[in-house]
Amino acid sequence: MELILDFGNTQKKLALFDSGELLFSENHRIITKDLVAQFIGAHPEITSCILSSVIQHAEDIEQYLQQTLPFIILDEHTPIPLVNRYETQSSLGKDRLAAAVAGAASFPGENVLIIVAGTALTFDFVNSQGEYLGGSISPGMQMRFGALHTFTEKLPLVSYREHVELVGSNTHMSILSGVINGIVAEIEGISRNYQEIYPGLKIILSGGDLNYFVKRLKISIFALPNIVIHGLQQILAFNVHKST
Repeated sequence: MELILDFGNTQKKLALFDSGELLFSENHRIITKDLVAQFIGAHPEITSCILSSVIQHAEDIEQYLQQTLPFIILDEHTPIPLVNRYETQSSLGKDRLAAAVAGAASFPGENVLIIVAGTALTFDFVNSQGEYLGGSISPGMQMRFGALHTFTEKLPLVSYREHVELVGSNTHMSILSGVINGIVAEIEGISRNYQEIYPGLKIILSGGDLNYFVKRLKISIFALPNIVIHGLQQILAFNVHKST
């Protein structure tokens, strides 16, 4: 079994895989060394672990794992089953890289666009030769709602609502229209730009806000929840196999 630790900006995830299959995933506000130790103690079948973190996390977690399991930390030097053509690999988000790995594995030999709707809205492209070329980053849904409220004096803080009009008849609905319809238009527009260059492109949508947008899109997509932790598992397995 494989233990996956994914420390994101919004969520901290702990996941367990067996032979490439996700058994379960847990979200925590904070993951501590004691929580990791307790989890490993309850699952003695765990044979390896990967940690991906885009935040400052407790150093004792790494120290404990290094003493307990075959363990790797994902960084720009970690071998991956892709050719990384990104110019500034040290600043590339680990979540973006893991999502690209999982997206490419879902459609080997195809051009793949991986869209993750979370804290940020990210687009990452892997070509049919298995080369990661990069993509784009823009604010995610909650960030857009928060920015409108924070950087203006009178706009309220709005949260998602299922019913969204094109023409907002009040300030609340106008913000909803701008944020939700804006993200949908961004996803569809950028995806079509890629499709013009790469006919037959496979498009994957994932991320914590996946369910808010998947039914609104008028393009052909594949919904793949938890794409980042799947990519982390594939990177871990790739490295374990290289060492055996």
